[in-house]
Amino acid sequence: MAFEAGFSTRANAGGITLGKYANDFLSIGVGGRALGMGSAFTAVANDVTAGYWNPAGLSRLKFPEIILMHDQRYGGVVSYDYGAAAMSLSKGETVGISAIVSSVSGIPNTLNALIDYNGNGIFDPTDRLDYSKITFFSATDVAVIGSYAKRYSENFAYGANVKFIRRSIGSTYGTGIGFDVGALYTPFTNFSLGANLQNATTTIVAWTTGTTEVLAPTLATGAAYRFSVGPATIMPAVDLLFNADNMGSSSTVHVGPLSADLRAGAEVSYKNIIAIRAGYNEVKQFTVGAGIHLPKLEIDYSFARFAYSGALDDTHRISLKLVLENSKPNS
Repeated sequence: MAFEAGFSTRANAGGITLGKYANDFLSIGVGGRALGMGSAFTAVANDVTAGYWNPAGLSRLKFPEIILMHDQRYGGVVSYDYGAAAMSLSKGETVGISAIVSSVSGIPNTLNALIDYNGNGIFDPTDRLDYSKITFFSATDVAVIGSYAKRYSENFAYGANVKFIRRSIGSTYGTGIGFDVGALYTPFTNFSLGANLQNATTTIVAWTTGTTEVLAPTLATGAAYRFSVGPATIMPAVDLLFNADNMGSSSTVHVGPLSADLRAGAEVSYKNIIAIRAGYNEVKQFTVGAGIHLPKLEIDYSFARFAYSGALDDTHRISLKLVLENSKPNS
């Protein structure tokens, strides 16, 4: 009842609100590899998941790629699915499309089921619920992301996203659009710098209730370095996130409405066949992961434990990526 009542009060208010946690499903992350590294992927992005982490990274694709990922979290309450595909158009140009669906089903609506014995409109200890009048609804968030990347030179690439968003809670829904712009710079071999300005022009979601949610821009910056030790390749990476969403003490550092968060991770791979990963992300989760690269197929797994262990279930995520190596590479 609290969930539905809280939503109704907000929805009926109308007007424009700064969506501090609006479209939060877009910040969960995608791909077992990146998530295993604590989401420190802004400068690493070099596969189909770059459409999410940094669109400029799509320029690094050598072959068309397809990826699928499924995530059940909070004891299976939330279902989170991701899929994407990317391919080259011409020399130095790459396009991609991604879809993210987050849903919760079977949410009870008890607004019309209250047996209010004293008629005060408040659920008192003596009041009861008429279970025959309880109905159920779902909440579903969907984002479709179109991406474009261009390799400007051997050292520099840029890219952009357009995001189409539809969110629904029961019969109420909101639609919106947003844009991201990203860049990758390689000043010297094996060292990369990346930046991704999410919600670059703000992302707006307009609800059928008259409420409009506005997401402020978020800047993700990152650095990654790759080096070899015998047959092993080691790659540490770090990201810094800056936003103006008034996150307060939930962020690593904050001054007024401005805040900054750290993501860090590392990957150790052996002959590009198997890999192990570890990291720490902006929501105070330690992550670990592993991957195996088969001919044309890459399987990546990540595990995350919430800082408040026991209150929320651990999260396991696995992604399958198909690399179409027989196709013409993006040269």
